[in-house]
This record gives sequence, C-alpha cells and structure tokens, in this order.
Amino acid sequence: MQRLRIDLIAAARPNFMKVAPLFHALHEQSWCRLRLVHTGQHYDENMSEAFFRDLKLPPPDLHLGVGSGSHAKQTANVMLAYEEACAADRPDLVVVVGDVNSTVACALVSTKLHIPVAHLEAGLRSGDRRMPEEINRLVTDTLADILWTPSPDADEHLAAEGVPPEKITRVGNIMIDSYELMRERIDAAGERRRLGLENRAYAVVTLHRPSNVDAAAPLTALVNQLIRMAVRLPLVFPVHPRTRKNLEAFGLWSKLANAPNLQVIEPLGYVDFMSLVCGAHLTITDSGGIQEETTYLGIPCLTLRTTTERPITITEGTNRLVTAAELLPALDEILAGRWPRGRKPQLWDGHTAARVAADIRRRLLGVPPRVAEATAVPVAANRRTLGNA
Repeated sequence: MQRLRIDLIAAARPNFMKVAPLFHALHEQSWCRLRLVHTGQHYDENMSEAFFRDLKLPPPDLHLGVGSGSHAKQTANVMLAYEEACAADRPDLVVVVGDVNSTVACALVSTKLHIPVAHLEAGLRSGDRRMPEEINRLVTDTLADILWTPSPDADEHLAAEGVPPEKITRVGNIMIDSYELMRERIDAAGERRRLGLENRAYAVVTLHRPSNVDAAAPLTALVNQLIRMAVRLPLVFPVHPRTRKNLEAFGLWSKLANAPNLQVIEPLGYVDFMSLVCGAHLTITDSGGIQEETTYLGIPCLTLRTTTERPITITEGTNRLVTAAELLPALDEILAGRWPRGRKPQLWDGHTAARVAADIRRRLLGVPPRVAEATAVPVAANRRTLGNA
C-alpha cells in the first residue's frame, strides 16, 4: 500500500488543539507519514512543553517562525516559508484547520503547487465579511479539494457557494475530540476550588472581539451590565490582554476589578478554563469555540454577537445571540429554569478524527471505511443534508 505523506498545519494554540486528535488518529498508521508544521503565526506563552505534553503531541517537525504582523504580512510570510518547505519535502496532502491567516496561506501555496488540500472545519459562515476569519474561510473553502464539515448548516453553505458535493464529507466537530482527549485533566483541575467556586452557582465571562472591546461605548455598556449581573450571580472573568488594554485605556479597569461578586483573573490555559466552564451555570462570551463546547455540555451560553458561524449551537444547542441590554433578562430566564436544554448535534461525539482518517484513506487510497468509521456523511451520497432533496 502507498504511504501518504501528510502535512498537518497549525498556527497557534487553538489550532494545535484541533490538530492533536487527528495526529493521534493518524500517527503510526502504516499507510501515512506525518509532518506537524507550526507556522509560528502567533506567539503564545501557553505553548509550553507542558501544553504539548497535555495534548500528547511531540514538538513540531517544522517551525516556520513567521511571527506577528499585519494580515497581509502574515499571509505573505507564511506563503513564502511554506512554499520553500514543500519544495524541500513535498507532501501528498495538506490538512489545514480553522480560519486563521496561516490556514488560507498554506491552502494557497498547496493549490498552486498542485498538492491536494483538505480543510477541517469547512463551511462555517457568519455572513459578516468584516471579520478577517470569514474571508479566510471563504477563500480556503474555494481552494480546498476535500472539505470536512461539522454540521448540516456547513454543508448547506458550501452547496449554496457551488462546491461540488463529492468534495464534502460531514465528519463532526473536532473540538469535541479535543475536549474528550483532555477530559481527565479537566476533571482533575482545581481551578474552581482555587477561586472559591466549588459547590456554588457562577457564570464565566470571556470578551475579546473588536466589536465589543475596541470602542468605549460598547465596552462601557458591557461592564455596567456585568456588574449588575454579578449582584444576582457570581462572575469570573479571565481577561484577554486586548480587552484589559482597552479597559484600562477607557478608565473601566478599576470599576470592573473592584465590583462585588466579580472575579477578574488572568487568562487561563485550556484545561483550567474548561474546568471553570464545566462547573458554570452559564457562560457569557463572544468566542466561537465556547458556543460549541457549551452546546456539547448542555450549559446555557449568551453570545454577545449579531451573527454566528455556528448556528447549530442555536438551532439545536444551548446558545443564544444577545445584546448587552438583553443580558439581564436572559439571566432571569436561566435562573428561573426556562432556558432551552438543547441536544448534542449529530456526530459531535469525540470520534471526528477517526472519521477524517477513514475519509483520507477512502479518497486517496481507495480503501472503504470500516463499519465503525462509516458514520461520516459523504454529501454526494446524501444530498438531503443540503436541503434540496
């Protein structure tokens, strides 16, 4: 059997978390050889040896060392460095994940070198092209030869954009695999105890999107609402560096930090953060991943955005889009027990990586999936998932 050479591309901590389950599903398989590529797009102090040890990952095989910069500079530098890497050791398949600049950059390089590209988390759309991530998603999905989607809405987006159905396979949500990979560590973490939150109802807050934190008016409104919410329910708020900078610049930091029943803390790594989320009564966020994790865990989620690229967390899950003014009424609904319980979407089960591995073998080596791997949904074979049956 032919041995495929597969590059797994990651740019920062969240990418490595998505890549890790797939690495483990493919590592030491007789039919493939992996190269773990770190583009270095983001410096992350949490990218320590302990982080890789928690994910059971080796150090990256290749570090492109791109560093920070504007969107154009990062994308260009990743393209230059990755093209050189492919010229030196050409892979048979390039797997990109998510929606960062490195994702679209490596997809562009691979396509121009006629190397097949697969996109994990394909088809997500917010409908807001002011978000750089949305542009990256659109371009990557246009270029990709294989599109692995997490949910039926992602299939529908790709169909509406004219992507041939034979390119699409719904495999489920890779971040649920990541959570299950780390679950033992998460359950054992003592973050709730350290913060005095064990056996107490509380909410977790995260904010970092420009629309919420880069201007004084929306950030002030959110701070005022959070302080009012804390009267009803203790809040813990790991503050993103960007958010803290703006809180200080707008004269809001001391007001927030001194509010009763509201703990402002430093950013947390994934294990400690998820240990807080798992014990929370609800979450208040503008993040994408937390919408998915709370739906999986059945925890109410208030998302401070006007759109989401993960609508299944609303239609099937526990997530709702809210404005600052709607936070308190939503809290009343949750405390009264009137919040929708939701359900886990199909294929959000911790086995996405195995389905991806089976789809690679099917597509590139002609090996049919085993029974246990056959729960993936090839869209060409099930066009009803596209809503046009």
